[in-house]
Amino acid sequence: MGDCSGPVLLPGEAEGMIQNLRENALRDAGSPWWFKQHEYIEKLNMQAILNAAATEEEYIKELLVTFGKIPTLIHELICVEVWKQKVFPVLCELEDFRPKSTLPIYMVIHHEATIVNLLETIFYHKEVCEAAEDAVLDLIDYCHRKVAILAALTINGETPKHSRLLPDGLSSISDQKELQQQAKALEFDISLKALSVLRYITDHMDRLPLSGLSRLLNTHNVPCLLVQLVEYCPWSRLEKGQLQKYESGNWHPVTGEDQFKMTKLDGQVWIAIYNLLLTPECQQKYNLNSFNKSQLLKLRGFLTEVLIDQLPNLVELQRYLGHLAVSDPAPPKRDLVLEQIPEIWDRIIRENKGKWKAIAKHQVQHVFNPSEQDLRHHARKWAETYNLDVMETLLPEKPKCGSCGSQATKRCSRCQGEWYCKRECQVKHWQKHKTACGLIAEAMGNLKEVHAQT
Repeated sequence: MGDCSGPVLLPGEAEGMIQNLRENALRDAGSPWWFKQHEYIEKLNMQAILNAAATEEEYIKELLVTFGKIPTLIHELICVEVWKQKVFPVLCELEDFRPKSTLPIYMVIHHEATIVNLLETIFYHKEVCEAAEDAVLDLIDYCHRKVAILAALTINGETPKHSRLLPDGLSSISDQKELQQQAKALEFDISLKALSVLRYITDHMDRLPLSGLSRLLNTHNVPCLLVQLVEYCPWSRLEKGQLQKYESGNWHPVTGEDQFKMTKLDGQVWIAIYNLLLTPECQQKYNLNSFNKSQLLKLRGFLTEVLIDQLPNLVELQRYLGHLAVSDPAPPKRDLVLEQIPEIWDRIIRENKGKWKAIAKHQVQHVFNPSEQDLRHHARKWAETYNLDVMETLLPEKPKCGSCGSQATKRCSRCQGEWYCKRECQVKHWQKHKTACGLIAEAMGNLKEVHAQT
């Protein structure tokens, strides 16, 4: 195994990539330039994670702010979200769509996960929230949509399958049905990342545009939505009588005292609630009507000593709710403010309304039915982008078998990109894996030759 301690990108390389980031039209998803930008954002995301984990200078964040590219990232995030909702379902229903490989489509689906992962890493810093400018309103709406998905999952009794934000299992996806299943599983991880972004936005409410607080508190009633997450806890489930909690892309069995241990996701929800209810400006603007009051008071039953010991600031929230239970809060302060409206989602929908099928057909013909030469080109670029040593550094735990999902210790010797727990699983999985295996192995071989010559 090679040395994985070095950077994915040097500051000079990152600066060039960031300067070249641009907003793409919905129709351009999957085009050559789109894939080039996807490669840029993947590498920027990896480097941002490595810098944050090592508490090093976060030059990716600084460059994105300096060159004014935070709104560009938000535009690209929402653009791919619209593509997934409006174009992808149409594309999957086209009878004449029989691609040789679904990998290019998966990369478009995965693009949303990459961007939200990057935003989660950098939105911890208040200057990023400020640099988002008015696009942060669209990001608030985006996060609200994703958190609403989490709430709906738990109310409907659904639990997602195993998924990863990092595409270690690309070669397992062989047809549209599997692609749709993977997209659904990935949606859960994306929504959890959006929850973290939402919490960081609540940390920096003094940096929001004038109508930002109004959208959080009254347009979307985020405090009550977060109460639902506390109540139903979508990252916790009972599976065959065993309590499991979801962290870092996997469901983990939890026993003994660990059942009461706060996860990072629990902490994000409680901190966001704390920010939205105890910040003085929020208290002035939030409409605490009888419904909202009754919902918020449900939190009192969850504020146990064990929880407060882990997050001591919650004792202030406990006192606030105790006071709320015996008093009628003052009506919200009504300021005369011109309401700013998020523009990105509405503009993308307006520009493409009625064109979803035409866009799907265009992309089938020109983008998602690549030739052997195109597939080899994509495989080479993926091999360069997803440097295996760096990917293993980013993965939170040991890899899973591409066939059965068990913990894996053996890697495909040919492409080095798929993992298995035993020989039988590798043999069983070969028919699905062999096409991508050949392409990736060839690309890796070509890369080694280039590196040897240089």
